[in-house]
Amino acid sequence: MMRQAVMMAPGQLALRDAAPPQPGPGQVRIRVRRIGVCGSDIHVFHGHHPFVTYPLIQGHEYAGEIDAVGPGVSGVAPGDKVTATPQEVCGQCPPCRRGQYNACEHLKVRGFQAPGCAQDLFVTEADKLVRLPATFTFEQGAFVEPVAVAAHVTGRAGDLTGRKVVVAGAGPIGNFVAQACLCRGAAAVLITDISDYRLEVAQRVGIGATCNVKRESLAGAAGRVFGPDGFDVAVEVAGVEASLAALVAGIGKGGTLLIVGVYGHKPQIDMSVVCEHELNVKGSMMYRHEDWEQAVRWIADGAVKTDPLLSRHFGFEQFAEAYAFIDREGERAMKVMIDL
Repeated sequence: MMRQAVMMAPGQLALRDAAPPQPGPGQVRIRVRRIGVCGSDIHVFHGHHPFVTYPLIQGHEYAGEIDAVGPGVSGVAPGDKVTATPQEVCGQCPPCRRGQYNACEHLKVRGFQAPGCAQDLFVTEADKLVRLPATFTFEQGAFVEPVAVAAHVTGRAGDLTGRKVVVAGAGPIGNFVAQACLCRGAAAVLITDISDYRLEVAQRVGIGATCNVKRESLAGAAGRVFGPDGFDVAVEVAGVEASLAALVAGIGKGGTLLIVGVYGHKPQIDMSVVCEHELNVKGSMMYRHEDWEQAVRWIADGAVKTDPLLSRHFGFEQFAEAYAFIDREGERAMKVMIDL
């Protein structure tokens, strides 16, 4: 038998024994070693996620080692360090046919619309695997998923060489987006938040220009950091209407605005400014396989730093305590890891 964590209903997390899954053709079985807890997992815990049904096995940020391989699998072997992409896509809809499978019309994400990895042994398709360097810690492997989000959105920004960028929101995703902008050659990055703690973490990973928008306006901070020309790329990660409005009002004409944040309420945006300033507004949905590979390279090279974001470890039997810790600590719980 193996351990399994199941969200039975909002606020009701149960630990139970289950039979170990067996890999079928084209599949591998992973012995999960670390699971990162995502903000979306907390939304599920509180019953605020609109696209899940209960009971549900959570978990989509993880790393482990291959435990067994199914028929027809080659190129990997038991003991290899791996993580894996969590999307289940149809492969037949128009987005899938043009290679935009991250926006599949029938997308399911493991840990939300499909069972996740919160168990000792987890089976996935071999073509979803992302190999990890032997030098990687399991913590670094579990960070690949959120760094891949940053790799994808910054890839959609176009050439960032020499560009001036504002990232609104300094939680884990915003932090990694800011780091990814520097990896892609941005001349300067300003990150904003309402949390001094998150901004301090941003400084520890090398994002020197920060702004607490409770005390300083975005316009004032942009002038201080970038000078009179301001900024021409912005990434909205906070999912807050006021943040989005400030970016639209402040970005230079012809600039590019990327949306990553998840909004609890539909935001209003001044479309006359978008039109008259000829802004490029782009959404960003998760990632593709190449984004995961880029994330691995950045972490391996030390270009993206992950350790300063690690808040605390909990054992698998403490899953519910981990959620309580995140609720209690709020902004100071950047990334919590579950150890198996």
